[in-house]
Amino acid sequence: MSFAELLTQEQIERIHEASLEILQETGMKVRYEPARELFANHGCSVDGERVKFPREVVEKYRKMAPPSFTFHARDPKFEKTIPRDSPVIVTASSAPDIIDPVTGKERRAESADIARIAHLINELPGYDMFSISTLADDAPKDQFTISRLYPALKYCLKPIRATTTDHKDTLTMMEMAYIVAGGEEAYKEHPFLTHHYCPTVSPLTMDVLSTQNVMYFAGEGLPVYPTIVPNAGLTSPMSMAGTLVQGNAEYLATCTLMQMVKEGTPTIYATLATVADMRTGAYTSGAIECGMLHMAFAQLARFYHVPCGSYIGLTNSKLNDAQAGYETGMSSMGGLVGGLDMFNIGGLIDALKTFDFAKAVIDDEVAQMLKRVKRGISFSDDDLAVDLIKEIGPGGSYIVAKHTINRMKTEAVMTKIADRDARTIWEKKGALDINARALNKAKEIMTKNPESLISPEVDAKLRAAFPGLVAGELTPIA
Repeated sequence: MSFAELLTQEQIERIHEASLEILQETGMKVRYEPARELFANHGCSVDGERVKFPREVVEKYRKMAPPSFTFHARDPKFEKTIPRDSPVIVTASSAPDIIDPVTGKERRAESADIARIAHLINELPGYDMFSISTLADDAPKDQFTISRLYPALKYCLKPIRATTTDHKDTLTMMEMAYIVAGGEEAYKEHPFLTHHYCPTVSPLTMDVLSTQNVMYFAGEGLPVYPTIVPNAGLTSPMSMAGTLVQGNAEYLATCTLMQMVKEGTPTIYATLATVADMRTGAYTSGAIECGMLHMAFAQLARFYHVPCGSYIGLTNSKLNDAQAGYETGMSSMGGLVGGLDMFNIGGLIDALKTFDFAKAVIDDEVAQMLKRVKRGISFSDDDLAVDLIKEIGPGGSYIVAKHTINRMKTEAVMTKIADRDARTIWEKKGALDINARALNKAKEIMTKNPESLISPEVDAKLRAAFPGLVAGELTPIA
């Protein structure tokens, strides 16, 4: 598939050169001392917390990033490598709230909700990876991360993306992963968690905790990647070109750090760039400008020969409504034709703050459509069908042709949520809108095979290692 180009080659090169200028003359504020020491030992200028990057240093280390990134899974059949397997569809993550699937009211998310969502994502074919969609308000004080990870592991065999707070939290999460894998060595041979952080806080600042975690996982040779999050008008210039320059500089600095930790560390050029609504300062993750920025960052990633991804297909709508639909559809399609490899797209509304089961089911169908577009159009002689067209001739019908029968389930996406019936048939089926149909689908999935994917023996070890661990049980939606 060829990709749409929002930027010209000259514009890409101008962004690259401007980013190098920013890093060399302005630099980054780096709050984590071991990172400053690493930069200093590899040719950067360090003055207090300010680190300046000579362009030759950036050019040397950014070229060490490999051209692919693999998401491992507990079940190898779900493993994906980008860009080869693009687009990889990942749930959007870490929403504090959820639309209760029974009452329809917004409330705080809990660990039992994560169990439901994990099972849903495991069963929906469009999703490739579960980035834990919500927080867990019922988590014990010292078990915040593992209260989210545990139900995810119980009900999802696909790759899981996780994040942590401090380094102690990181080590606790890894202890849980080692138990599930059957030991530390077994886990490191097949690391089924992908770790994700935002070490760079726009503008041009590296924090302590996320930077520490990125350095730890890179040093351990475990899958980790950062996301760059400039917000035009608030934390980056109120111009998309300026935001691209700053965001690209932040990516290059973070990529350089990871390669200094361990040369050849796989990473992803991942972004969540937005343009603020300056009338209110609103975080506009559903805006078309968000999609445009991700298209441009995808071009920059190809310039650097690294895989790319983003939080895209998001919405500011508070409901799973028309606004949610067009915001999701427009930006995600832009990202696809622009060449994104990874899409954090599924299930969230209200600017990443709330998970909605029906939205997740609809986004699964969107994901299947995106994959169909990426598959493209086959131009084999048989698909060109010249002989068939001659055979059928003017006024004929293709409906019973073998050519049609062979392709009727593969040439087009066989939608299950989008309604294509005649109005009379739709009315006989209850005249349900797409939100109701999607929620019914989620409820149906909840009743099928909701058994834990962790054996009783391993579960007993986990509960012995982590006293007071949340139940993490899946309860079917009524």
